[in-house]
Amino acid sequence: MAEARAEEVDIVYLDYNATAPLRPEALDATLAALKSVGNASSMHHLGSDAAARVGAARRQLAGLLNCSPGEIIFTSGATEANNLALHAAYARGGALVTTAVEHPAILETARAVTEGEPDSLVVLPVDADGVVDLESLHGILRERHVALVSVMLANNETGVLTDLTPVIKAAHEAGALVHTDATQYVGRLPVDLDALDVDLLSLSAHKFGGPQGVGALFVRRGTSLPHRPLLIGGGQERGWRAGTLNVAGIAGLGAAAEAADLKLQTESARVAKLRDALEAGLTTRLPGCRINGAGVPRLPGVTSITFPGVPADAVLAAMPHVAASDGSACASGAPTPSHVLLAMGRTRDDADSTVRFSLGYATTEGDIERGVDAAAGAVAQVRSAMAATAEP
Repeated sequence: MAEARAEEVDIVYLDYNATAPLRPEALDATLAALKSVGNASSMHHLGSDAAARVGAARRQLAGLLNCSPGEIIFTSGATEANNLALHAAYARGGALVTTAVEHPAILETARAVTEGEPDSLVVLPVDADGVVDLESLHGILRERHVALVSVMLANNETGVLTDLTPVIKAAHEAGALVHTDATQYVGRLPVDLDALDVDLLSLSAHKFGGPQGVGALFVRRGTSLPHRPLLIGGGQERGWRAGTLNVAGIAGLGAAAEAADLKLQTESARVAKLRDALEAGLTTRLPGCRINGAGVPRLPGVTSITFPGVPADAVLAAMPHVAASDGSACASGAPTPSHVLLAMGRTRDDADSTVRFSLGYATTEGDIERGVDAAAGAVAQVRSAMAATAEP
């Protein structure tokens, strides 16, 4: 008797901010590296082959960022890169300044780093669109000695973009370094580190089509920063990050970076149109729903939509063939609502009624049409069930 198999379900994938599908180029590079033996630190020819893959990936990523390959440190992802940046910068002495809408990989790390001196952590407020209050930043820089200002380029929940130019100018004039968590930005919009004068930048491969479990920290050459490695050992990555290099993951990261770089302009424009179509479809079908951050520049493929009075977890459960998130995937299951939306002045009820849809390089018009139908149907279904429950 044939063994029973679960029926395959065609999922509409609209959760790129959680993780993007692996690009074919990244899959090929990762598999090729996995089939090859060799430690990138070994002196024999197999080790040299592994080192060559790492070097190629470093150049590919540098091409995407327009920086020097020697300014890139490979890590296990943006969380490790953020930790590395904040620990090293805080060791310079001075306050850490960040914002209320940062990813937990920044906020929780900043709290841990400053645990012994909690007054040295400053968290800047944002306005109703999620834009950083620059006046507050200027005030802090005038009043305090600041070691580091860490502000994300693009918010992971709303897609709201930050214009870092005035942040960098103010911080550098005050003698502070600038770090940006660019996890959601890299590979979706152009990054030119020759023009964007940040000192440190974090990224993860899996957000732009590379494998999970690998990322990088950019450290600008000449930055006055003490080495504070989180992992102590053999001194790989110029002493910043000990441990045998993840050659296969790094090769996949490089291939994804190169593929994203080649298609960046056309992909971002196409995805922006799909995002607009998704928003138009849902706002037409569901009058009263609200788009968070709609009044300011956002990532092309991200929308955070509040369906007032309709719990987001119930909406997601009612559309099992659509992959989306009720906020940040990294905070899934958390008992508290989105700290990002609360910082933007949303109520707890609205935060609990918000779904994040995120699109990317493989999203199609058909995905959007099916996503709109499923989401509109799910919201209507949940509203109907809630009304029936409320009847005496």
